[in-house]
Parts: sequence; C-alpha cells; structure tokens
Amino acid sequence: MSGTVEDEARKRRGRYPVPLAVGIGCYVLAAIAGMFLLADDFGPALSVPLWIVHGVLLTLLIRKLGAKESSTYAALFIVIVSLMSVYVAAMARDDLTLQQRGQKVTATVVKKWRDPAEGRKGRDYNYTLEHQDGTRVPGPAMRTTSDLYDTGQRMTVLEDPRGELRPRTLGQADATGELLGSGALALAALGAVGWMTWRGSDAARRRDGGRPSTGMRKAYKAVTGDRTTAEEQEDKLREALRTYPADRRGYIKVQPEEYPDLPQQRAARIAWEMGLRAEATGNRGSWRFKETVIEEVPHD
Repeated sequence: MSGTVEDEARKRRGRYPVPLAVGIGCYVLAAIAGMFLLADDFGPALSVPLWIVHGVLLTLLIRKLGAKESSTYAALFIVIVSLMSVYVAAMARDDLTLQQRGQKVTATVVKKWRDPAEGRKGRDYNYTLEHQDGTRVPGPAMRTTSDLYDTGQRMTVLEDPRGELRPRTLGQADATGELLGSGALALAALGAVGWMTWRGSDAARRRDGGRPSTGMRKAYKAVTGDRTTAEEQEDKLREALRTYPADRRGYIKVQPEEYPDLPQQRAARIAWEMGLRAEATGNRGSWRFKETVIEEVPHD
C-alpha cells in the first residue's frame, strides 16, 4: 500500500512540477536582477561567459520539467529576453539617476553634428549645450536618434552636476517606458518557464496514458491555433505512422503535443491496428512506435 502511495506521489510531482517551476522562475528573476546590478562593473569579457553559464544551467533545470526536446530553445529564449530586460533596465537607471540628482536648466545649442557612418549602424545627432552665462553644460553631448534641434535653439534640460550622464530633455528623462519594457521582457521569460512546465506536465501525463484536462486542451489549442477534432487527430496520427521515416533505431517518433485530444493508450491502439507497437519507456517526451518494443503501452 505504501509503495502504491509513493508511486502516485511521484507521478503527481512529475505531472505538476510546480515547486521546481517556481524555483526556476525565482532563479530567472534573480539572474536578471544580479546581471542588472553588475552591468556597470562587468565588461563583455566577464558578462558574456556569465550569460553562457546561465543559459547552460537553465537548460539543465528546464530539462527536469519533462519537455527535454525543447529545453535548449526555451533556455535560449529566456536568456535573450533576460539580456534585453537588463539592457532596457540599464537605460532606465540612467534616466532615474538623472531625475534624482539632475538640475533643471535652460541651455542653448551651440554645436550640432552627426555620428560618422559605420556600416548599417544608426547615425545619432549630437548637441553641445551652453548655459545662459556661456559656460558649457557638464557631461557628454546630448544625443538624439533624429534631427530635433538646431544651433541657437533654447531648451530646458536636466544636467548632471557630476558630469557623468548626458543632459536630457524632460521628455527624454522619463523612464516609464523603459521600466514597463523591462518588466514585460522579464514576464516573457517567466511565461516561457510556465509554458515549459505545462509541456512537461502534459508529456508526463501522456506517458502515463492519461488524457489532458479540458482546461489544458483548451489552453494548448488557444496558443497554437489548433482546431482539429479527436477524429481528425486520429487520422493525422495514422498518416504520420504511414509516412514518417524511422530513426536510426527503427522507431517512428511523433510529438504528443500535436494530438492534444488523444491519450497515449488510444494512440497505442491506433498503432496496433497498423501493425506497430507503442514504446512505453525512454520516450523523452515523444511517442515512439515500432514493430517490436522493449515495453509496450497497453491499448485495451
């Protein structure tokens, strides 16, 4: 009796690895926050290896969710959006710093030039600013992506008394857009973790011969746009078993995500009718079929 209870508990953990998924999500957020804090201290020589290590570790963690075939792509997506989130947050940090310690002054454009052409790189516009008393506004030249100002034009800007940050107009120094963009990218990374958790749970459920819940099936169809019925999916599986090439071990492999309304036992029955057997072990998130298998999925 105790052994049966432990087996059922293991199956539930395999189907719904919520604690692991929450841990991975917390790790992703911690990595984004850590790389953001270290962005000013680490150059590319150190940050690039750290991102690579982060990606490898993410791949190993996501594989434990069960959807092993897609783990590398999911980890790569999370690393890319996390890197973008850190980059956008770094832009917001400069704006927030300028808002906190900057001084509002009226300045005049005394010099204007454009960046030299470098391949397809965008050519920004640069402006040297002076105070009304003729002293130069401290810091690097103000920069814009388009031609907005002319020499002699007056404007109100925020200047950095320390001269570390570029002066910016009041509209440029608004960090709301960057903060929202960084947050949206971080949520996209967490969404990828949630998606892989669902895929892993669904694969585990199918390996146990179960049918996905109605909510799971609706969610999958909403995301993928799949509108096929169970009968159409059965026909699709028969066609795949007739036409798909076998791998080097002689197995015909299909992805269970393409048949959201078919439990593995029903797929095994369809394969049996076509002279094939469904493999019950070593599938790694896929369904495998062959004339002779190590352990057959029951289909009666």
